[in-house]
Amino acid sequence: MKKALCLVSCFLPVMLFAQSPFDGTWKTNMAESKLSQKPFVYSVTNGMYECESCVPKIEVKADGQDQPVTGQTYDTIAVQVDDANTIHLIGKKAGKTEFEATRTASQDGKMLTVSRTDYPIDGSQPVKLEVKLTRVSKGAAGSNATSGSWRIENVNEDAAELTTTWKSSGGGLSVSTPTGYGWEAKLDGKENPVKGTYANNTVSLKQLDDHSIEATYKRDGKIESVDKITVSPDGKKMTSVEDNKLTGRISTYIAEKGK
Repeated sequence: MKKALCLVSCFLPVMLFAQSPFDGTWKTNMAESKLSQKPFVYSVTNGMYECESCVPKIEVKADGQDQPVTGQTYDTIAVQVDDANTIHLIGKKAGKTEFEATRTASQDGKMLTVSRTDYPIDGSQPVKLEVKLTRVSKGAAGSNATSGSWRIENVNEDAAELTTTWKSSGGGLSVSTPTGYGWEAKLDGKENPVKGTYANNTVSLKQLDDHSIEATYKRDGKIESVDKITVSPDGKKMTSVEDNKLTGRISTYIAEKGK
């Protein structure tokens, strides 16, 4: 998952930094989180693959060969049709595999299972996730069964993708994950580089109150998402509302502090 969470304010007295509600290691609870129900729309027909819900839209040959794409975190995608119910995708950045995914539609066509492996840019252990989606509408007649629009039902991810550690110091916070993702920033609204991604990402931070911040993420200079992150009064739960400005999806992630 992601980058979802942040930090403590430079406006707080120094004594509070050692007891910041954001400090610690947190694990996202996907069962408690609420993902956007805006459908994903795919089509595989007549030798072509389209992702209509991607921003920008992807339209390439489904011939198993690397095809150039723009505006994504990857710069090529290869789409292989395995059978009438299954396709396999590989996304690469500068020739390096970013992810592999297999999409399989159930025999009754009502469920789509996505099995995906992400390869961290720092070469650390690959992380796996499985996504279950339910059908909203069918694809065109004669298209692969993975075609149509789909709504997320649940997500299962490796712990490495769900675990994040925050440390406050000097009016700012550093964020890190086992997959190499992380950043350091202060609450001054200035953009800071995000490491461990295949894209050109930055983050800037703003304090909302002593338990809440706002994190604005940009990709290639354009706002990707604006996240409001709040730690509960008892310090045990972190809620991140991620407003993805590119896709129009709003999701709420719940993380629990490790003991």
